[in-house]
Amino acid sequence: METGKIIRFDPEKGYGFIRPDSGGDDLFVHTNDLFFEKSEARPGVQVSYTAEESHRGAKACDVDLVETVGSPSGGSRAATDGADSLTVREYLAEVTEVLLGASPTLTAEQIVEIRRDLLRSADQHGWIED
Repeated sequence: METGKIIRFDPEKGYGFIRPDSGGDDLFVHTNDLFFEKSEARPGVQVSYTAEESHRGAKACDVDLVETVGSPSGGSRAATDGADSLTVREYLAEVTEVLLGASPTLTAEQIVEIRRDLLRSADQHGWIED
């Protein structure tokens, strides 16, 4: 099994992408290949998986959450202690995507202002890395 982080997942569309810890191209992941609830498939969540080549390219199969110290037995949870933080670029890309999906009528100026405030907050909470 390999490990990586979810960098994007759209629960409505049922797919996303995983960035391998070992480097290389991001892998496609479909909701049918998750061994956990798709609501837990969020950017920064550490997962283990099997990489396969499909007719459309590389994909992740048998995807499960990586257990962390202190996880309750019988289930695995991803770390949320800052160890799985996003880069500023990744965070801003996710924020922009969420904003556009939630309110497509936002102006560019409004998006920039909201992103600036959210970035400041994320930095104060240690959710992003430089």
